[in-house]
Amino acid sequence: MKYFQTALLLSVLALESDAFAPSKILSQGNTKLFATVEETTNKNVAQTEDTNRDSIMTFSYDMSMEPKYEKPTYPGTGNGLSGDSGEYDVVVIGSGMGGLACGALSAKYGDKVLVLESHIKCGGSAHTFSRMHNGGKYSFEVGPSIFEGLDRPSLNPLRMIFDILGEKMPVKTYTGLGYWTPTGYWRFPIGSKSSFEQLLLEQAEDGPKAVEEWNQLRARLKTLGGSTAAVSLLNLRQDAGFLATTAGSLPFVMTHPDVFLDLPLTFDSLHKTVDKIVTVPFLRNFIDTMCIFCGFPAKGAMTAHMLYILERFFEESACYSVPIGGTCEMGNTLQRGLEKFGGKLQLNAHVDEIMVENGRAVGVRLKNGKVVKARKAVVSNATPFDTVKMLGTEQELPQGVQDWKKELGKLPRHGAIMHLFLAIDAIDLDLSHIEDPAHLVVQDWGRSLQDSQNLCSFFIPSLLDKSLCPEGKHVIHVYSSGGEPYEPWEKLTPGSAEYEAYKEKRAEVLWQAVERCIPDVRQRLEFSIIGSPLAHEAFLRRDRGTYGMAWAAGTSAPYAGMLKNILPFPFPNFKTPVDGLLRCGDSCFPGIGTPSAAASGAIVSSSLHPVKKHIEMLQEASKIDPMYKFLDPGFMANVYLPFVEGLTPSPELRVEATESVN
Repeated sequence: MKYFQTALLLSVLALESDAFAPSKILSQGNTKLFATVEETTNKNVAQTEDTNRDSIMTFSYDMSMEPKYEKPTYPGTGNGLSGDSGEYDVVVIGSGMGGLACGALSAKYGDKVLVLESHIKCGGSAHTFSRMHNGGKYSFEVGPSIFEGLDRPSLNPLRMIFDILGEKMPVKTYTGLGYWTPTGYWRFPIGSKSSFEQLLLEQAEDGPKAVEEWNQLRARLKTLGGSTAAVSLLNLRQDAGFLATTAGSLPFVMTHPDVFLDLPLTFDSLHKTVDKIVTVPFLRNFIDTMCIFCGFPAKGAMTAHMLYILERFFEESACYSVPIGGTCEMGNTLQRGLEKFGGKLQLNAHVDEIMVENGRAVGVRLKNGKVVKARKAVVSNATPFDTVKMLGTEQELPQGVQDWKKELGKLPRHGAIMHLFLAIDAIDLDLSHIEDPAHLVVQDWGRSLQDSQNLCSFFIPSLLDKSLCPEGKHVIHVYSSGGEPYEPWEKLTPGSAEYEAYKEKRAEVLWQAVERCIPDVRQRLEFSIIGSPLAHEAFLRRDRGTYGMAWAAGTSAPYAGMLKNILPFPFPNFKTPVDGLLRCGDSCFPGIGTPSAAASGAIVSSSLHPVKKHIEMLQEASKIDPMYKFLDPGFMANVYLPFVEGLTPSPELRVEATESVN
């Protein structure tokens, strides 16, 4: 849900070409950036025990303390022993939205591409699992569930990539999000400014004032919001070529010069702006819930996360989508695009080590011992915490890479997630009091919305997609916010009586959430499955079941590159101190969410290729639909091209000018 086109490039048009380059200062001196393991472990748990609305929760671990840490293996996730030796131009680790987008677009650019996935299913957090019960098949989505802009050409980068690849994904649509709060039920209507203002008038403590403040907030961010249709995330690349690929934004810049003054605001914490304008509690609560999908409430969330909502969610055509067949269809659609252009996806192929020779990533070693060579680049779609575990021993790495590896593994992250999967009998079930499959449940506005025992969501996709379960039944996915502490779980043995009892205890709030909507849900139960952080970690291949990296907006993250000197850029670089090794996914710009993760993969893919090819792809995409006309960088691209063409890709990503491997 969290995708946005920012005004990022509108400032760097005036900057030198290495504005996005990784910082070569690999040592942070004697500055103590991170607490000790014991300190962070105690903090991780203590902060969840008595949360309050003003606190920001992040979790930290020292990955260097456990170089041989191995994820738990669950039946149904694969043993990771598949995969063959070979040589490719680009090897991608992980088949989440970022990895598949990077692989598919790289294949379209003409590379020989291999995407390696440890699990037996692709899609990362966006995959589906099924269970048979009394002869019927029930399918559940395990990760994201709220998507906008997938039903037609839109500003959603994921939809753009589908269209560039020439692939379709059928969806059903709906136009609201249900809220179950301490004061009762209400519905956020998407696609209607007047309906939202009516909601404020009906629900807010001071309706007219809430409407006034909401419009003041939209007016304050209007210029930045307008930039969403001036330059796309797909125009970005991490080298001097961005001057040419984003040249189409110049008319907007020239007519809106104030965008430069507001640019730092894009990456700053949204609460700084909200606090100056919004006072009505209901509206402040709403804004926090819109931000929480990125992991933080307004305090900690980038202003950019709100720009798309302000600009797009109130257009008449806006709606949410349910992929027919489950969220796995997003990964399946990208896989079809990958394979259409000659790329390959290998499932159940776990990467044990990223091979580094003379400071350059040259391939990977699989769990089965086989070696896959990468002629051009290795791209990790794994979390930073999982990536550092694949970088071998310290003796094999240059000192600067060792430092980077240690600090990346200590970056703050969001906590884990609890899941509850329900299959219920829907005969004579009256759901006329709701209109939508997606719902948020808040127990107490005074507690942190990151608290896994306070905020959760439930999703009933079978309301729209009847293929997910037998007739007369429903499937429901209930999941907590990403603030579940991992430490209590790692002490337990899966399957033990103590473990099962703790699962029931922590999942009780999820049951109660669904009971707000379906009071007799327990009596209607066909079967249920509780997913603990241990299961989340194993099934989604995410260290300690984390929701993602959690660098709060307002300051620059370590290794954010030279951009951190002018903007509070809260993401580590796509590039790394290891030549030929890049990262993509939700731990990179633009952040958490399927469209954002896909956009990161597109940026990395374009950065691997000459700017002229990137421009050609943008021009081709601009002709697919009138909505995409703004992707074309226009005649100004040709003005910049002679100056930047020889600088792309950047030097550390170049290989000898020979044919791609066959």
